[in-house]
Amino acid sequence: MTPDSGAPAPPAPGGRETMIIIGAGLGGLSTGCYAQMNGYRTRILEMHELPGGCCTAWDRGDFTLDACVSWLLGSGPGNEMHQIWLELGALQGKEVRHFDVFNVVRAQDGRAVYFYSDPDRLEAHLCELSPADARRIRSFCDQLRTFRKALAVYPFLKPVGLMGRVERWRMLASFVPHFNAVRKAISVLMSDYSARFKDPLLRRAFNFVLYEKHPAFPVLPTHFQLASHANLSAGVPEGGSLGLAKSIESRYVRLGGRVTYNAKVEEILVENDRAVGVRLSDGSEQRADIVISACDGKTTVSTFLKDRYLNDAYRRLYTDTIHQPGMVFPGYFTLFLGLDRTFPDADPCTTYLLDEAQATELTGIRHASVNVQFRSRHYPELSPDGTSVVYATYFCDIAPWRALDEGPEQRTRTRGGQELHTLPVKHGRGYYAAKHRARTALVRFLDERFPGLEDAIVVRDVSTPLTQVRYTGNHDGTVLGWQPFVESGETLEELVKKHGPGLPGLENFYLSGVWATTGGLIRAAAAGRHVMQFVCRDDAKPFTASIDDSAPPPTHLVIPVGKPDDAPASGRSGGRSEGRSRDRSGSHATPRPGVPAAPHVHRHAAPQPPQHSEEQK
Repeated sequence: MTPDSGAPAPPAPGGRETMIIIGAGLGGLSTGCYAQMNGYRTRILEMHELPGGCCTAWDRGDFTLDACVSWLLGSGPGNEMHQIWLELGALQGKEVRHFDVFNVVRAQDGRAVYFYSDPDRLEAHLCELSPADARRIRSFCDQLRTFRKALAVYPFLKPVGLMGRVERWRMLASFVPHFNAVRKAISVLMSDYSARFKDPLLRRAFNFVLYEKHPAFPVLPTHFQLASHANLSAGVPEGGSLGLAKSIESRYVRLGGRVTYNAKVEEILVENDRAVGVRLSDGSEQRADIVISACDGKTTVSTFLKDRYLNDAYRRLYTDTIHQPGMVFPGYFTLFLGLDRTFPDADPCTTYLLDEAQATELTGIRHASVNVQFRSRHYPELSPDGTSVVYATYFCDIAPWRALDEGPEQRTRTRGGQELHTLPVKHGRGYYAAKHRARTALVRFLDERFPGLEDAIVVRDVSTPLTQVRYTGNHDGTVLGWQPFVESGETLEELVKKHGPGLPGLENFYLSGVWATTGGLIRAAAAGRHVMQFVCRDDAKPFTASIDDSAPPPTHLVIPVGKPDDAPASGRSGGRSEGRSRDRSGSHATPRPGVPAAPHVHRHAAPQPPQHSEEQK
C-alpha cells in the first residue's frame, strides 16, 4: 500500500524495528499509527473481528446500534486534543454535530435542568429556576468562562514524564491566568459543591451533568466537558463510534500497518527479562523486538505475564487497589430500542432521576438514575428515515450479574477452521430473567413519558457488564479503566510519570490505551502518542507525527435542542425532529462557539490547527 503524507520514517540503524501491539481498540490503533510514523514495522493482534474495542456499533436489521461516543473531546479546534484526532485521521471529511444543550436532568415531578454549555444561557436558565442560588450560579458560570480559555493550554501532545524542566515551567506558566478557577474546581467534590444549592432540584441535578453520578469527581471534569462542548470541541462525529475506529484503522493501514483479527493472545513471551513476542490461543507464536499491550491491564499483568515484574507499587495497584470500590470505572447496562417512527419532541439526551422503587427493578444499578438518548438525533445516518433509536443506560456493578451466572464469561470456539473468541455464551436462568425485568421496566418507564413508544418497537437489544467482558475481556466489564482523582488513577499517573508506561524489570514491553492513563477516548488516543514518545526516547531517535491530509478537515453542525419553558412535565421538549438533522439547507454563517443563533442550524468548517446484547449481539 502507498503511504500518505504521514509516511513512516526510516528505522534507526541497528535499533529495534518490529513491534506487536495487543488490541485494536483506539489505544492500540493510535499506538500503531504513531509507531508507523516513526519507522517501526508493526502488527496489531485483535481478539474480535472488528476494530475499536469499546468504541463500537453493531447492526440489527436496518438499524446500527452505536454503543460508545456520546461526546468526543477534541472534536473541534483550538486545543491539543484536536491535533491528535487529525494526526490519526479520525475526523477528516466528516460532519461533527453539536447540540446546544449538553444534557437535560429531569426529576420525578417533571422539573428539568437544561445544562447549556454556553455559560450565558446556562446562567440565565439556572437563575430563572432558582433565583435564591443566583450568586453560586454566577460563580459556577464565571469559572466555566475561564475554562473555555484554559482549554487551549491543556497539555495532551507530550507526556509530563518526558518534559524537561523548562517545558514544565512553561506549561505551569500558561495556567497562571486560570489558576484560581482550576484550583477551585479541583479542590471540592461535585457532591459537596452541589449540596450548597438551596433549590432541591439543583442539589441533585449537578451530580448528573456528565450523564451518570461520579462520586469521586471534583467540579473540574464538569467544567472541562461543558467548556469543551461550548467551544465546539465535544461533539459527535458522522458515522458514529465504529466509523471513528475504522477511520483510524484506515490511517494505520495507509501507513503500512497490519491488523490480524480473531487473534487472541494468551501469553507474552519473555526471555532474559525481555519481551520477545506472544503466544496465541491456537498455540502459534509471533516474535517482535517490542511488545505493547493496549488491551485490559489486569489481563496483561496477571494472565499474559503471570504477575511477574510487579514492584511493590504495581503489585498493590493490580492485586489490591483494583478490587477496592470506586477504583475502576463501572460497566453499563444498556438497552437499545429501534422504533418504526420518530419522536420529534424528544430531547437528544436526558438523565432521569428515579425513585427507589424504579431503581430496584434494575439489577446492579449504582445510582437511582438512567440516561436516555434518542441516538438517531446524534447519528441519523445509522437508521432509516422515519425511525428512531433509543439508547438507555445506567452505571452497573458486575457482581449481581455474576451471582446470577452459571457458565463461562468468554469461550473460544472453532468455526470453518477459524477460532472465534466473542461468540455468545450460556448464562443462568436468573441472569436472563434479570435482563428481561430491567428491559421491561425501562420500556414501561419510557412509554409513560413518550406514549406510543412501546408499540413502535421493532428491535430490542440488551447488554450487561458481562457482555463487555465477552467482547473485550475488560476487567469487571469496565469501558474506561482506572478512575481519575482517586488512589488508583493517581498512583498510575505517578508511576508512568516516574518510570514510563512499562513494568519494572521487563525490557522491550510497554502498556498503552486506557490502562496506561485514566479513562476516556481522547486519553486512549493520546496514550498511543505518549507511549511512542517513550519508545523513541529509549531508541535514541526523534519522535515525529503528522496530520493526515488524505481528506478535508471536518465541518461542524450546531443543533438547537429547544427551550426549557416549552417542555411539558411529561419529559418532552420542543426540539428538532430526527429527520431535520439530515437537512442540508441550514445557514452557513459561523456562530460564536457555543452561542448558535437559534433557530437556524449552522454549519461551518473548522480551521486546521498548526503543525453491545448477549441474546443477539
